[in-house]
Amino acid sequence: MKIVVLGSTNTDMVITGKKIPVPGETVSGGTFLMNPGGKGANQAVAVARLSAKKGACVFIAKVGDDLFGRESAARFRKDTIDAKLVVDRENASGTALILVDAKGQNVISVALGANATLSPADIKPFEKDIKSASALLMQLETPLETVARAAEVAHAAGVPVILNPAPARKLPQRLLKLVDWITPNESEAELLTGVKVTDGASARKAAAKLKAKGVGHVVITMGSKGAYCGDCDRLFPCRKVKAVDCVAAGDTFNGAFVVALAEGRSCAEAIAFAQKASAISVTRPGAQSSVPFRREVSA
Repeated sequence: MKIVVLGSTNTDMVITGKKIPVPGETVSGGTFLMNPGGKGANQAVAVARLSAKKGACVFIAKVGDDLFGRESAARFRKDTIDAKLVVDRENASGTALILVDAKGQNVISVALGANATLSPADIKPFEKDIKSASALLMQLETPLETVARAAEVAHAAGVPVILNPAPARKLPQRLLKLVDWITPNESEAELLTGVKVTDGASARKAAAKLKAKGVGHVVITMGSKGAYCGDCDRLFPCRKVKAVDCVAAGDTFNGAFVVALAEGRSCAEAIAFAQKASAISVTRPGAQSSVPFRREVSA
């Protein structure tokens, strides 16, 4: 089994404090950490750690010719990720500034850097990896034209395309028709459909609208309310844990969900596996540092 993840890689600079400041306010007394992040990289790490065998993840991304880029490459090797990193000689590697409050809620500001220059031409040498994959997982922190091109390659080869539409943005129907599974959260689902998602009934309406746009299957993640599966027409309640940091919860969910799907599990089984992995991740600080290993989820 090989899962290809295409997306962003960042270095996260995190301050955890009692509260998140409002505009014009300074909040002192926080703790600083610097962690690897980026939605693509987080999901690649989740795929690698949660797969049954090592070396199951191929990650396509772009980094700067700098310390952050070189450190990212070393970390991917440590997680047995086959990283296909394109080097941008003009732009810095991506970075993110993250503020986390005492309840684990966060605000994030991202400088995309090299992530924003990942082009269809950059991924052409890796199209063979996409065509031979068990699944292709993507997000929206890299250019939309590149996401669309990768989806076209995968779709033509019969490879399932899973899109986590984050950060939220409008998407063309030509891309949505190439997506086998879409995994928005509540706000992303609202932006894509116009339906305010607050419960199972509204999630059902949003899922129906997404399917009408051409998407194959829909799973809407709803934070503490759980995850709604359009195929099951069911809201799966989340596991109750004491959250410390929710930064990579969604990324862990997506990585775990795709691993389970690629292993042939049903959508209900895949959601249960993803929810357990995500629940573990929020009990730990950091992005990639919070992603659990398969043995922890299986325990």
